[in-house]
Amino acid sequence: MVISIPEVLLDRIKGALFGLGVGDALGADTEGMHPDSIQDQFGYIQDFISKDQAGTDDTEFTIFYSQLLSKYGLAITSTIVAEHWLHDIYHPSQTYKGAGFSEALAMNNLLRGLKPPSSGHHVHSWSDGLAMCAAPFGCVYPGQAHKAATLAQTFGQVSHAGEGIYGGQAVAAAVSMAITGATIEEICQGALQVIPTDSWTYYSIKKGIEIGRTVSDARSAIAPLYSGLAYDYYYWADLAPEAVGLAFGLLTAGRGDYAETVLAGVNLGRDSDTIAAISGAILGALVGYESLPQEWCQQIEVAPGRCIRAVAGTSLTEIADLLFENAVRDGGKDG
Repeated sequence: MVISIPEVLLDRIKGALFGLGVGDALGADTEGMHPDSIQDQFGYIQDFISKDQAGTDDTEFTIFYSQLLSKYGLAITSTIVAEHWLHDIYHPSQTYKGAGFSEALAMNNLLRGLKPPSSGHHVHSWSDGLAMCAAPFGCVYPGQAHKAATLAQTFGQVSHAGEGIYGGQAVAAAVSMAITGATIEEICQGALQVIPTDSWTYYSIKKGIEIGRTVSDARSAIAPLYSGLAYDYYYWADLAPEAVGLAFGLLTAGRGDYAETVLAGVNLGRDSDTIAAISGAILGALVGYESLPQEWCQQIEVAPGRCIRAVAGTSLTEIADLLFENAVRDGGKDG
């Protein structure tokens, strides 16, 4: 399905990107924290803590993958993506900078000569490193959740496998549905339909949705979601099933309120930048750029390039235009 009014499609694609970028930047300072620790240190965060907050690897990988889609079109292969990892991300003076273990381990595999999908098979392949940047795959396939999920797998198998792939596919499908103006329930069901029903990610999303339905708003969902889905006995906070499940729980609890939903992700902790980025991308795609807090959007308009040097200085508005061109040119094609 391609939206018949181009201005609406562009606004929603731009909303997905800025919705992600805002959530990513807002959540950067609470990553890895417990909700109680966040409350003790900051109170309930309702805005940027500092003027220096900017997008992290979540936003920069989103930009990087969008640029590859624009350059190669929707027939892009995992091999091409892997080649650009080595050409545009790897730097001889430092194997990798600024992202998670899944990306670092994948880069090591690529440098050893492994190709996707083998490069994505490592001890951290279930991280949320694909889910954090899967929004572009939904943007270029409006209303075509399964195609969006397939594209997520094409990109994801460079660095992830199993649950790490499923998390990215669920997010891509959700964004695809949201861009068409689907209900929150339809968005959630679209995400569940593209992943295995016996997967950890499926279980987590279902449980998150169930918890989200029992509360009045996103803020009141923080405690039950944390106790029900956060695996805080595990040191690292970037488990894809956990982060994606929490994001869908907040999405359900927030009932379409972008700011309240994203802020709840920030105040929840764990992998807060990614949780807020995922829920922010989906809701941004649903409500559109013009409905987002503009002062927040202005702060994260340009990528700093701290993780991926090649995207430094890139504007999210420019990336939205590129994805819009992809969606109009290729996204409605069969096949």
